[in-house]
Amino acid sequence: MSPVVPRSRGSQIYLCLLVGVGVGLALVGVGHWRAGLLVVGVTFGLGGLARVVVPQDHVGMLRVRGRTFDIVWMTLLGVSLAVLALVVPPGPPA
Repeated sequence: MSPVVPRSRGSQIYLCLLVGVGVGLALVGVGHWRAGLLVVGVTFGLGGLARVVVPQDHVGMLRVRGRTFDIVWMTLLGVSLAVLALVVPPGPPA
């Protein structure tokens, strides 16, 4: 039996973004919090970019609210997480 893939391009992108966030959270879970936050931040940034380029009739699950809200929210969240991962100074060695 083959896996069921969503028909809309936005839904396919959404599933890829979900995998990216899952990988980032797994990295955080195993102790690599800086790399994990960076992966999650980049994933949200790519989600914002995807919301810009995917046509409205193919947006599928990528649509949460309005187009402007989705773009601003995902981009702001992505940039904030990436900056947080890069700016926090390393702590003392454990």
